[in-house]
Amino acid sequence: MSIASILRGKPHRLISVAPDESLQHAAEILTRERIGALLVLKPNGDIAGIISERDIIRALGVKGGEVLGRPVAELMTKDVTCITPTDEIDQVMAIMTERRFRHLPVREGGRIVAMISIGDVVKQKVEEAEAESQSLREYIVRG
Repeated sequence: MSIASILRGKPHRLISVAPDESLQHAAEILTRERIGALLVLKPNGDIAGIISERDIIRALGVKGGEVLGRPVAELMTKDVTCITPTDEIDQVMAIMTERRFRHLPVREGGRIVAMISIGDVVKQKVEEAEAESQSLREYIVRG
């Protein structure tokens, strides 16, 4: 099963922040949207990075509250791994596990179209296992 199956069940909107926005603004968006990471997009829509709750909390722990006034670009992860809708879920799960990523942007046709979380991947795997289990039960009953 591919990442496209996850995307079919997600809203089609990108939640992002500009690199020059403050960490305070990013934290407000994360809180309002109840998400764990934001895409950081350049004005032309290209990806500049990702900023996560963890990034902000770690910076607060090291630098204190004044860090919230700093631009997102100072703390964001700049070297971003992207996936595509045609990538297999098992392959993406392995990438997330090995590299300890909780969020991955999805790129299609040269542009970012979505962001998936580890929760999205796990939910899809659970649904897949439940469907397989139900099919096996039906097969046995018909047996």
